[in-house]
Amino acid sequence: MSLPYNKFVEVEYALSRIPDNSVLAISGFNMATTPEYLIMKLWERYRDTGHPKNLFIISDTLPATPNRALDFLARRLYEEKDQDLIRGMLLPFIGWAPWIQKLAMDNRIELYSWSIGMAAYWFREIASGRPGLITYIGKGTFLDPRQDGGAVNDLAKERRTCKTSLIKIAGEEYIFYEAPKPNVSFIRGTTADEMGNITMEKEGIYGTVLAIAQASKARPNPGMVIAQVEREARFGSLNPKSVHVPGPLVDYLVIAPPQYQWQSGTIMFDPRISGRIIPPITPNLLPKMKLDARKVIARRIALEMVRLVRERGGPILVNLGIGIPAMVANVAAEEGISDFIITTIESGPWGGLALMGEDFGVSIGPFAIIPMPDMFTNYEGGIIDAASLGFMQVDRRGNVNPSMLPNRIPGPGGFPVIAAGSPRVFFGGGFTAGKRRIEVKDGKLLIEEDGPIIKFVDEVYKIVFNGSVALEMGKEIKYITERAVFSLTQDGLLLEEIAPGVDLERDLLAKMKFKPMISDKLSLMDQRIFKEEKMGLINEIKERG
Repeated sequence: MSLPYNKFVEVEYALSRIPDNSVLAISGFNMATTPEYLIMKLWERYRDTGHPKNLFIISDTLPATPNRALDFLARRLYEEKDQDLIRGMLLPFIGWAPWIQKLAMDNRIELYSWSIGMAAYWFREIASGRPGLITYIGKGTFLDPRQDGGAVNDLAKERRTCKTSLIKIAGEEYIFYEAPKPNVSFIRGTTADEMGNITMEKEGIYGTVLAIAQASKARPNPGMVIAQVEREARFGSLNPKSVHVPGPLVDYLVIAPPQYQWQSGTIMFDPRISGRIIPPITPNLLPKMKLDARKVIARRIALEMVRLVRERGGPILVNLGIGIPAMVANVAAEEGISDFIITTIESGPWGGLALMGEDFGVSIGPFAIIPMPDMFTNYEGGIIDAASLGFMQVDRRGNVNPSMLPNRIPGPGGFPVIAAGSPRVFFGGGFTAGKRRIEVKDGKLLIEEDGPIIKFVDEVYKIVFNGSVALEMGKEIKYITERAVFSLTQDGLLLEEIAPGVDLERDLLAKMKFKPMISDKLSLMDQRIFKEEKMGLINEIKERG
C-alpha cells in the first residue's frame, strides 16, 4: 500500500516553516521523548539565518539535561548577549538546565513554572478548545496569584504572558491557569509511516506527546506539528493499536540520527525500560544500601507504607519522589515487599525500579506505562494511597519548600500536584543540611557533626505545599527525618518520635527555628530501623488481620 504523498522531509525544510513570534510546544521529560535533533537544528538555523525569532517555548516537563537539548540551546543563547531567538519559557522543571536558569536569573527571558501535572493537563484543555485549566492545585502556594502566580523572575512578573487567576465555582475557590496557545509543536516517537502515523515502541514513556500535537492543531488558529522519529515504515505496516499519534495530526516527519534518540539522560536504549523485557525486581537488581542516615529515613517511611498495607488488607498505590523517598523502593525490594507497594512515576510508568538523576522519568521493568496526563489524574484525584516526597524547608505551619532558593530556581516539577492530591504525604529528608557526620551504630543514631543549615524554619522561602490547605482537605501529613518524626495538626507540628541516641534539646529543639508541640506519648523510633539486618516487614504484612 502506498500514498500519493510522503511527510518525511529534510529537517531544514521543516524548520523553515516556523514563523517568527511562534509559540513552540516541545515534548520531553529530561531526555525521554525529547526531540533533541529538532532542538539542535533549530539552534543551527537561527545561528545561520536569524530566524525563527522571538519564540515562546512551553513544555510538559523539561526537554533537557545539563548542556543537552534545550539547555544546550540556552547555553548558546547565553553566550550571545543580543539573542532574540527566545523571549520566554514555561517549564515545570529547570533543575537539569543550568543555562536556562542563568538566562532567567539574568532576566534575559521570561520564565514561568507550573507543576508538571498542570502543564500536561493544560495541553489537553487547549486541545479541547478551552481557554485554560481550572483546578484546586496551587491554592496558598507560589502558584496562587496572591503570591507569584507561577512567575519565576522579574521579567515574567512584568509581562505576565502566562498567568493564574482566582475563580469561584459553587462557592469553592479554584485557580485558572492561562498561557498562549502553541502554533508549532516538536514531538518525538520511534517509528512513522508516510502518512505520519507514529509509534513509540522504543520510548520509555508516552509523556504528553499526543496532547501536545493536538494542542497545536486545535482551533482557533490551528498550527503545525513536526515530529522526530528514529525510522520510517511503509504505510499500512504499523499495527493500528500501536499508533500513538495518528498521521493527520502530523505535518512533517524528520529522521533523527541515533545519537539524538536517547531513552533517558544516560541510556540510549535498554529493552527493560521500553517494556520489551520485564525483569524480576529483586535485591540483586539494586545496589546494596549501606546503613546510614538516608537509609534510616527510607526505612521509617517504609514502615508507614506497611501500616497502610495492613490497614487496607492488600497492596497500596504510591508515588515516591526524587532523592531519599525514592530509596523506599530499594528498602521494599530488600524486605521482599515490592509486590505490596506499587510505585508510580509521574511520567507514566507503573511498578518496576524508577531510575534517578538524569534518568529520572523512566523505570526498569514497569508493568504498565500510560500517558502523563492520565498519570496525574491518579495524583490530583487522590486515587493513590500515599506519596513520599522530599523537603528542603518546613515551617511552623507545616508548609513545605522542596527546592527553591533566591539563587536556585529548579521549578516545582510534579511536587505541587502530588503533594496536594495525595490523601497521605510522608515528607522525608535530613533534619539539617550541609556538611555533617552522622553514623548509625549499635542501634543508635550518633551525630558527630551536625549540618549548619537549619531546615525547620519560621517561614519557608516559597510555599510549594500549603499545610493549612492540606488539613482543610483532611490529609494525613508526616515529616520524617533520621532523628525525629512529626505529624501536622491544626496547631502546627507535633513531635511524636525521636531516634535512639538523640538528645531532645541539643539535637532537635536547638536545631529548629520554632518550637514544635511535643506529644505526651513521645516515643523512640522503631529500633529495627537502626540495625544492619532486615526489619522483617514481609512478616508484618503476612500477619495482617
